[in-house]
Amino acid sequence: MKYMYRLKSIFVFLLILQSTLLIAGESAAEINADVKSALHTFYKEVPSGKEYLKKAKAYVVFPDVKEAGFFFGGKYAEGALIQDNTIKGYYSITSASVGFQAGMQTYSLIIALTSDAALQKFIHDDDWETDIDFNIAMADWNNDEKLDDIDFGSDMVGFVFDSTGMMGNFTMEGTRFEKIIPD
Repeated sequence: MKYMYRLKSIFVFLLILQSTLLIAGESAAEINADVKSALHTFYKEVPSGKEYLKKAKAYVVFPDVKEAGFFFGGKYAEGALIQDNTIKGYYSITSASVGFQAGMQTYSLIIALTSDAALQKFIHDDDWETDIDFNIAMADWNNDEKLDDIDFGSDMVGFVFDSTGMMGNFTMEGTRFEKIIPD
C-alpha cells in the first residue's frame, strides 16, 4: 500500500514538473546569456569543439534541457540558432516518451547542422520532428580525438554536455523543434 502511495506521489510530482517546464518561457536576453555560457562550457569540455562549430553551416544551442520521467516522460528547453556567429532565431525542443524510465536530469545540447539541406530544412520548417525527416547523430568522442577527424555520418550532430542528475530509460520517444518568439 505504501508503495502505491509513493508511486502515485512521484507520478503527480513529475506531471507537475513537466507542466511547469512546458510553460516556462525565457526572454531573448536570458536565452542569449544562457547560450553564451553554454558555449563557453562546451569549448572548455570538448577539445576542438570551437573549430568544429566554425565549420558547421549553423548550430542550435539549448543551454538548459530539463528532462524527467517515470514511465511517462518529457523534456523541454529553449535555445538559439547561430549562423556566422549571429543569432538567427529562437527555438524550443519538446519531447514526450513512454516506456521504462525513471529520473530527472538537466544538460546542455548543441546540434550542429553540417549541410545546407539540413540548415534550410531547419530554418524554413517552423516546426518539425526528428523522427520524420532527420536523424540526429549523437556525438561520441574522447579527449584525445579532434572532432574534425570524426565522421558522424549525419547532417545533424548532437553534443550533450554539462549534465547533472540521472535518468535511466528504455523508451519510445518523439522530439519536436519549434520556432519561438521570446519576450
